[in-house]
Amino acid sequence: MSNSFVLVINSGSSSLKFAVIDSLTGDAIVSGLGECFGLPEAVISWKFNGEKTEEAISAPDNHHQHAINRIVDLIESLGFTSDLVAVGHRIVHGGEKFTSTVRIDDKVLAEIESLSDLAPLHNPAGAIGIQAAMVAFPSLPQFAVFDTAFHQTMPQKAFTGAISNELYTQYGIRRYGFHGTSHYFVSREAAKMLNKPVEECSFISVHLGNGASVCAIENGESVDTSMGFTPLSGLMMGTRCGDLDPGIIEFLLKKGWSQEQVFEALNKKSGFLGVSGLTSDARGVLEAMETGHEGAKLAFEVFTYRVAKYIGSYLIPLSSLDAVIFTGGIGENALPIRREILKNLKLLGFVEDEKGNEDARFGNAGVIAKSDMLGAVAVVIPTNEEFVIAQQSVELL
Repeated sequence: MSNSFVLVINSGSSSLKFAVIDSLTGDAIVSGLGECFGLPEAVISWKFNGEKTEEAISAPDNHHQHAINRIVDLIESLGFTSDLVAVGHRIVHGGEKFTSTVRIDDKVLAEIESLSDLAPLHNPAGAIGIQAAMVAFPSLPQFAVFDTAFHQTMPQKAFTGAISNELYTQYGIRRYGFHGTSHYFVSREAAKMLNKPVEECSFISVHLGNGASVCAIENGESVDTSMGFTPLSGLMMGTRCGDLDPGIIEFLLKKGWSQEQVFEALNKKSGFLGVSGLTSDARGVLEAMETGHEGAKLAFEVFTYRVAKYIGSYLIPLSSLDAVIFTGGIGENALPIRREILKNLKLLGFVEDEKGNEDARFGNAGVIAKSDMLGAVAVVIPTNEEFVIAQQSVELL
């Protein structure tokens, strides 16, 4: 076995995803998920050689540490502990402090924790994952890869909110953007597909999944993105509302809603789930549309319309366009959604390649449309954030 394996950890508040990635090929040697932490039904499952195994987490508390200990045992039993060269952690928020991947020490860990106000659900969980991994792998270097880092190249006019400057200087309120690792990866892959240096490419990257965001990329760098201070803004998502008049928050508070109720509604009961009244899953929405469900049809229309509107508006920060890139679980697989978005882009000259669009699914990349008017194509590229985390960890070694 080559000595290029990196354990990639994505630690959530009640879950922990992991994978052992070959940093040369991007292949996941083993991958898994610990979930329902804090509940009696906490489990850990993993896939190896196409076989899935699941077992209960029996520890009464500290499920993150227990899950990582179980991962250590698993890696040892599969015989590639000696092939691990690093542990890479996905950290959601790096604020303005972190503009690239960093090696983790006590100071970096403290700074990740200090940014918890900006990502209260994610950064504390990321820190717990780091601490557990440091205990489990004391001799391995650990690296942090930040979702926000790729967007730190945005110009001030793109990240500045039209609010009092004191709110920025005092609290750091500005556009940060997320999904940066995904937008970074697919833009590099798109440049290879077009046989151009990424530094000479301009893209609109469209990451569509349960969370969704659009990113304008000029000369390989992020110049604008739809998510903002938090991952709540921008596109409609699985359960998140996306862009919304902030006056609605005041309106609901005056109607007697609590702060918790308002933000529960906007974060967990909106998006596909809220509009369809049925499900947060795009597949469920598409299936219900087939049976004539009106809420599902409306959710489909709102989502595809908003995505197309963002794509159109993101021509503004670019000097030219090489490609619109679709990625993420929906972007890679949901043919009717891509088809409708392309229809909404007809004024930009995009003409769908129907066979190309049908073929570019389930892990397959490909060109799905082109616009002679813009001299651009629309492509599908499967994302691989774990590969980026593994690669950047190894590069920093």
